[in-house]
Amino acid sequence: MSEGVDSCSYGYYRLKLPFRIDSKTASDTPEMEYILGHSEREIRRLMHQASILRPITERLLRGAGIGRGMRVLDLGCGAGDVSMLAAELVGASGSVVGIDRSPEAIAVARGRARTAELRHVHFQEATVGAFSDPEPFDAVIGRYVLIHQADPVAFIRAAAGLVRPEGVVAFHELCVRGQAVQSLPTVSLWQQAGEWIRMAFQAAAPHHDAGGRLIEHFSRAGLPQPTVFCESPVGRGEDSPLVAWIADTLESFLPQLAKMRILTADTIAIETFEDHLRTALVEAKSQIVGPAQFCAWTRV
Repeated sequence: MSEGVDSCSYGYYRLKLPFRIDSKTASDTPEMEYILGHSEREIRRLMHQASILRPITERLLRGAGIGRGMRVLDLGCGAGDVSMLAAELVGASGSVVGIDRSPEAIAVARGRARTAELRHVHFQEATVGAFSDPEPFDAVIGRYVLIHQADPVAFIRAAAGLVRPEGVVAFHELCVRGQAVQSLPTVSLWQQAGEWIRMAFQAAAPHHDAGGRLIEHFSRAGLPQPTVFCESPVGRGEDSPLVAWIADTLESFLPQLAKMRILTADTIAIETFEDHLRTALVEAKSQIVGPAQFCAWTRV
């Protein structure tokens, strides 16, 4: 596993309009509800998350050979972060289509693309099963979509059906198993936050271990075994965006944790939790490691 540098220098697009993103679906599997809900606060968390994950996703797309002039399809595009990243890579001579079943998310993605002046990226309300295009794509990509599928193998198979021969299928996923986060020197509050998130995620996500099963899932879908790599974002307590990411993610999971009778907002004073967490990390001079990110791509 390689460890990436602190991601705080990577910018992200901001939006102040309320919207929601619905769940990701595969062609022949049931619709799944997005496990963390559709509030404006949650979508802002996802935008912050996207800024942290961007350099890792970019390495995946570049490694898979996505570049100038290519036609790319982004599955479960949400508010458009991965689609816009791909649009930067393919340039004006290429094109990107992002699909999501949420009309609100598609409207937001379109607005963000206009603001960024990315005229060659387009968004469409659709599921994988309902989507069609007159021409196959050079690449089909997705981030954090397999973990939400009832059947990730069927989803990958459907994705592969949308690319041309020798085209690329690439996914960036999580695998929430064992120790979700790390710190050295060890800070117990950071470790405990990661454990709470792991417990909630494993209880709620259909395939929380999809990132660790990418070779298996690709193979079962009938695809060649993929090229895989794993990276973990690394930071420090003073200014790392990882602290806010973990605190915000824990807040998003509080309803699930309360349902499991593990934790409530009052128990940990969620309004000040990020400040307490950051203070503990700074005092310990601790180096922190975020959740491992698994990436895979292959040609079909």
